Amino acid sequence: MHKTIRIGTRDSQLALWQAHTVQQRLEDLGYATEIVAVKSTGDLILDKPLYELGITGIFTKTLDVAMLNGTVDIAVHSMKDVPTLLPQGIIQTAVLERANVNDILVHKGLDFLNAEGTVATGSLRRKAQWLNRYPNHKVDDLRGNVITRLQKLEDNPWNAAVFAKAGLERINVLPEHYIELDWMIPAPAQGAMVVVTLEKDKDITEAVSKLNDTPTDICTHVEREFLRILEAGCTAPIGGLATITNDTIAFTGILLALDGSKKLSISKTDLLSNYKGFGKRCALELIEKGGKELMDSIKKEMNS
Repeated sequence: MHKTIRIGTRDSQLALWQAHTVQQRLEDLGYATEIVAVKSTGDLILDKPLYELGITGIFTKTLDVAMLNGTVDIAVHSMKDVPTLLPQGIIQTAVLERANVNDILVHKGLDFLNAEGTVATGSLRRKAQWLNRYPNHKVDDLRGNVITRLQKLEDNPWNAAVFAKAGLERINVLPEHYIELDWMIPAPAQGAMVVVTLEKDKDITEAVSKLNDTPTDICTHVEREFLRILEAGCTAPIGGLATITNDTIAFTGILLALDGSKKLSISKTDLLSNYKGFGKRCALELIEKGGKELMDSIKKEMNS
């Protein structure tokens, strides 16, 4: 393949770091590449919470269009931002080895944990889990790229804000004052990067597929399948994490009410060879345990 692979990315610092990582991997394999940065709707509209914008794949849509109209050949995404159903003609080709999956609390001192306090996050999942654990706290909305959010935390009277550790580590902005929230179940595919290609572009798809990390691919497949079955197109506070030990796969998933007042969870293990459909089985079991009623009430609340 003689053509230069054009790598599409958002223009935030973290997105560019991810694109450069993929670029390096492809060039190490002998491919010529160039990076093409585009702004996404999610980056441009910063005054509305994500779930109010009503677009699935708000951070990925612009790059989908750029791929389909031939401006770029491949796109690199934080996998947790990617809708579980890709647009027709675009396929998931490689999932890179996963970084740290945990959420962290970047704080100005931890005295507030046992008192009243305000924590900031733009994520329904983080908000619901926080309020489930600290019902007397207030949670404010926080949007923007990693750098913007760290600055907003500094500029506002909040006690702390929740971030994905992987993002801060990747661009070397992990602050001194943070704690790992090992009790908080991450977003499905948190800490993983995915590269998508055009299905019709066999040469480029073959090149990119060499970057795939199988264990990460399997775990994120289970997590995203769980999400897809539960969500059915509605944004909800859902967390899911799969891990592999030898020939066993373990999964923990949660679904919460928007205000954190109710939490349903599931933990199961299966043989690694049974990973296809494992996420779906876990989701269906959670739906049986009251998940359907909870999802219905979330949809109602969000539409009102």
